[in-house]
Amino acid sequence: MKFTLSWLKDHLETEASLDDILYALTDLGLEVEDVSNPAARLADFTIGYVNSAEKHPDADKLRVCQVQTDEGELQIICGAPNAREGIKVVVAKPGVYVPGIDTTIGVGKIRGVESYGMMCSEREMELSEEHDGIIELPSGEVGQKFTDWLADNDAAKVDPVIEIAITPNRPDALGVRGVAIDLAARGLGTLKARVVDPVPATFKADLSVSIDEDTLDGCPVFYGRLIKGVKNGPSPMWLQDVLKAIGLRPISFLVDVTNFFTYDRNRPLHVFDADKVAGNLRVHRAAGGEVMTALDDKEYTLQAGQMVISDDTGPESIAGIMGGLDTGCTDETVNVFVESAYWDPVQIAYAGRALKINSDARYRFERGVDPAFTPEGLEHAVRMIVDNAGGEASEVIVAGAVPDTSRAYRLDTDRVQSLVGMEIPAETQRATLEALGFVMDGDMARVPSWRPDVMGEADLVEEVARMASLTKLEGKPLPRLSPSVPQPILTPMQRRESIARRTAAALGYNECVTYSFIDQASADLFGGGSDATRLENPISSEMSHMRPALLPGLLQAASRNQARGFADMALFEVGAAFHGGEPTEQHTQISGLLVGRTGPKDVHGASRPVDIYDVKADAEAVLAAIGAPAKVQVMRTGDAWWHPGRHGVICLGPKKVLGVFGEIHPKVLAAMDVKGPAMGFTLWPGEVPMPKKKSATRGAMTTSDLQAVERDFAFVVDADVEALTLTNAAAGADKALIDEVRVFDEFIGGSLGEGKKSLAITVRLQPKDKTLKEADIEAVSAKIIEKVTKATGGSLRG
Repeated sequence: MKFTLSWLKDHLETEASLDDILYALTDLGLEVEDVSNPAARLADFTIGYVNSAEKHPDADKLRVCQVQTDEGELQIICGAPNAREGIKVVVAKPGVYVPGIDTTIGVGKIRGVESYGMMCSEREMELSEEHDGIIELPSGEVGQKFTDWLADNDAAKVDPVIEIAITPNRPDALGVRGVAIDLAARGLGTLKARVVDPVPATFKADLSVSIDEDTLDGCPVFYGRLIKGVKNGPSPMWLQDVLKAIGLRPISFLVDVTNFFTYDRNRPLHVFDADKVAGNLRVHRAAGGEVMTALDDKEYTLQAGQMVISDDTGPESIAGIMGGLDTGCTDETVNVFVESAYWDPVQIAYAGRALKINSDARYRFERGVDPAFTPEGLEHAVRMIVDNAGGEASEVIVAGAVPDTSRAYRLDTDRVQSLVGMEIPAETQRATLEALGFVMDGDMARVPSWRPDVMGEADLVEEVARMASLTKLEGKPLPRLSPSVPQPILTPMQRRESIARRTAAALGYNECVTYSFIDQASADLFGGGSDATRLENPISSEMSHMRPALLPGLLQAASRNQARGFADMALFEVGAAFHGGEPTEQHTQISGLLVGRTGPKDVHGASRPVDIYDVKADAEAVLAAIGAPAKVQVMRTGDAWWHPGRHGVICLGPKKVLGVFGEIHPKVLAAMDVKGPAMGFTLWPGEVPMPKKKSATRGAMTTSDLQAVERDFAFVVDADVEALTLTNAAAGADKALIDEVRVFDEFIGGSLGEGKKSLAITVRLQPKDKTLKEADIEAVSAKIIEKVTKATGGSLRG
């Protein structure tokens, strides 16, 4: 929220200094984020008089000027076309910093002639974009500070601009009036009365406004007036200066009026060119699929249920968010319809997010405007339009009724001490609330309509303490509490993340904490890089998108380490990755990366390149530590950044993915400048099922005192049959008796023939209630052969 000091003083009669106002704002909870004070920036510039201006001996376009200053006559070389004898100018003497060119003036030579300063243009002083010549002053004394001259002759150019941060619970402070109320209640001045004299009605409007029954919950009231015979055009200079100061571009008077009251009173308005409105206006819900071109020249397709304002031809405004281009005001507008309505904050927020429109109107309506000010806001705007652009106003057109937001809460003056720890006299508390606009009726405080954040007795205490200043709180030691067993404060997911970190570190990995932002090229490699995750204001081009995975950051870290001579690495990270731009579109990942070899070269030890089985073992260890089931499936359905034949997806069924491990695709390694081999894993702790029984102790270990039996089988299958298919089939032959199935040999060639291979498995049978007999083993073996043959199309090897 931006405003100028003079704008604030339009509402607040005060003699307080700028520093006092800034301190009070932050102390009241309206934190000051930035202050632009031209007077401080231009304090060293003074007024001079050009005694003479002669042509430079070696340059046709330069003048050698003798300028009278407070330090005597100075020789200044100037190239401005209007540099001449007899004018008063603004002088920057040696040592003065000129903000528009980011330079501190020094003594120098230009084409062999010395120059002892500079005569400035408006752009060089950041007063405007004017730079066709130096400033010529009509008055002023030699040596006078230029800021003093501006204060007397053009105060808007040295008007400080204040920017404050507004928390979501304080929509009233989105208007200058609301800020002034807080400062007046703090004691920094007196609130000025801003009563409007309504423009008398001279005719009855020939259009009407209606609100559909199913839309009254989103738009309970709509006010409007038709003004005929206005003359639109540029706004008065004071209005243009105010809007420019806060970063808004003046468009035309009718539009500027609505922008002014949006910031002045937190009252968004809209103006229709009445001659472009066909028939009457209707507030209703969109059927869905309607297309409208808004004032930002973009087409929007409305969704069913969103509120719109339509005439007889179709939608002309997205209610509470942005008007339509077809009925927008231009310099040719003569008849104008001014709208002031109240819109439900929640419905405006939903529609604005769905349409992805960010406007000042939406920003304020979704936080809450004063519903009771709806008719008065209309009268303020109509009065300003008629006084400045002429015209005659119709009777007020009303649809619906102002919603009743009246409520009252009991003020318990003793609760300030118990809730906040401050001692404030009861009369001071009552006076504070009255200054903030509350109406006291005995012990009951009626809440003003512009304060939707006050919803209980504790909020009254907060207002009193806020005005008294929480900086006056004194720290006091609490009484010693009796010892007790503290309740756990970590969530199950937080505990899993902690366990995963400890496990990965114990496996020899080094933890990394990388940025959540990566470049678009890296994001594209891992399925991201869309506009939904693009940052509006990235800190660099290499941090333009939210990361879709943790692996890109780990690979970038590996690349940087390899460039510094560290070839063998084991890195891991636990953090959030983002699959969309909304707050709910993120998830926690655990990722690890192995690069290079298993260890340094050693004559007495073994060193080999890392492989897929290294990361598989580590991924399984981390999953086991965070409580994943022991029996999982490993499938080959990973994303494109994994090597197509050297990765595995750890699943509990086809749709429940716990993680993935494998070799990073060579194309990805080349794109990220990483020298392989590189193996990685990514786990999703949120997908690991929570334990059904909550217990602080581990369940009893179950063992069997019966001898286990192992049998080996070799099957001839097609070369493209995966070992996982075979082992799953064997394990399913008798789930109660078969404890483990594992592949121990693969043979290709020989007498098997082209396109065939032999897979040998060991099946471990663990009886539970009786010792197995040969007949039992043979029966299970027959089931295994039948299951494998049916699943793979192979046969038992002879």
